[in-house]
Amino acid sequence: MSVNAALPSYASGTSTTPLLGDTIGADLARTVAAHPDRDALVDRASGLRLTYRRFGEEVERVALGLLGLGVAKGDRVGVWAPNRSEWVLVQYATARIGAVLVNINPAYRTHELEYVLNQAGVRLLIAAPSFKTSDYAAMIEEVRGRCPGLREVVLFDGPAWEALLAAGDAGDPERLVRVEAALSPDDPVNIQYTSGTTGFPKGATLSHHNILNNGFSVGELLGYTEVDRIVLPVPFYHCFGMVMGNLAATSHGACMVIPGPGFDPAAALEAVQAERCTSLYGVPAMFIAELALPDFDSYDLSSLRTGIMAGSPCPVEVMRQVIDRMGMREVSICYGMTETSPVSTQTRVDDSVERRVSTVGRVGPHLEVKVVDPDSGITVARGTPGELCTRGYSVMLGYWDQPDRTAEVIDAARWMHTGDLAVMDEDGYVSITGRIKDMVIRGGENIYPREIEELLYTHPDLLDAQVIGVPDQRYGEELMVWVRMRGGAVPLTAEALRSFCEGRIAHFKIPRYVHVVDEFPMTVTGKVRKVRMREEAVRLMRDGLL
Repeated sequence: MSVNAALPSYASGTSTTPLLGDTIGADLARTVAAHPDRDALVDRASGLRLTYRRFGEEVERVALGLLGLGVAKGDRVGVWAPNRSEWVLVQYATARIGAVLVNINPAYRTHELEYVLNQAGVRLLIAAPSFKTSDYAAMIEEVRGRCPGLREVVLFDGPAWEALLAAGDAGDPERLVRVEAALSPDDPVNIQYTSGTTGFPKGATLSHHNILNNGFSVGELLGYTEVDRIVLPVPFYHCFGMVMGNLAATSHGACMVIPGPGFDPAAALEAVQAERCTSLYGVPAMFIAELALPDFDSYDLSSLRTGIMAGSPCPVEVMRQVIDRMGMREVSICYGMTETSPVSTQTRVDDSVERRVSTVGRVGPHLEVKVVDPDSGITVARGTPGELCTRGYSVMLGYWDQPDRTAEVIDAARWMHTGDLAVMDEDGYVSITGRIKDMVIRGGENIYPREIEELLYTHPDLLDAQVIGVPDQRYGEELMVWVRMRGGAVPLTAEALRSFCEGRIAHFKIPRYVHVVDEFPMTVTGKVRKVRMREEAVRLMRDGLL
């Protein structure tokens, strides 16, 4: 009998540190008790500084205020705001009362907001009045009549927020104790929307157990303790900010430092310098922008030790500069997806630069990963490409109210099928080589072309539209749309496309390039060949024709 000696592309993460069996509120209470006088949260824009004792008190105040509004276990509470201290307070307050926090992307426009409010059944929406060019208050009023489940809206900086805090001051702490006693770590605590292949986002539903342990695990691999101070220019509405950032910090007694409401490279470095921070997060484009500052060398970054780079592949020269010029010798690469809380693989602090730029690391503690043949589902040999799958504590409960969509990605054995093509080497390191789906990753934002295409189908002059990702030095990938015009219509320009899309979809989903054609490249079975489109797009860009 012949035996195949090739090692299968399977790895499990062993650990001597057990998983946490607590709710997020219970874990925070333990940290508050252990480190009451250490900094928990610094919001540079507002000047707010909270020790863990004060942070715990403010979280309790907001939690009691939410109970005073009638919010109960299982109710969905939306938060729509850029990074600010109140976002973090709402994150932990909703967890303490068993409400489900629904993260809403600050870049969303009205039709995206309306969809999420209705799909999740949001009862209470807490939002910033505005941010940059977005008038959130006006947009909420526009959709409110079409969202029958939405009972209350609370705007930060307004009388409703002050009333919520006042209700918290008057609340009964014993009531909160009783509420928390009825919570389970396996309860849903968070819904995060991922761009949908069907034209609308899907709500990945995550439990206390999912995200608390993932944040804790990421922090463990970075060597976090109570002396660490983490600069978070990455968004809280995304797992990168609220899990890999906030929960990694609070599960270790570390400090969360908010450099500003949105990303600003100078503000991020100023925060590192002023707060003597040990860790800095970002997608590669953020680090590139920081390194490119004319006065970069004037910042004192000597306190930096580690950090996370994730969202898209890291160019080797950028990694070298982050290590050499920023002093982040222990910077880590993380890979995952919202549906897996998010991190599945991570480079270790002592991995070589080569490992950190050519792979996304090894499987995390208490998790399993495997690479399978996308057609048969059989695990392939190491060194062979296939679809990456993840199993373990991190896999989401499912897509909110979409069991059919959940069944498409989580199989009967609870493996999450990522849709990403990967190769596992002999040491268990994973490299992402492509995507089975057509997802585009632009500056760390996951974008599914189908959603944009469905909007473009409503353009009166377009016969058909196909969106692809093309290489971009700054964002990793940029969006391009191939269009077929109706007879007699004026060819679509990039400016006309932007004008049509603005206010309808988030700015980062608007294609930068437009290519007008008579026909799309097709397979013999009539399917659009997007691979061929990408090849042609690269040639056009190289020849300066775009």
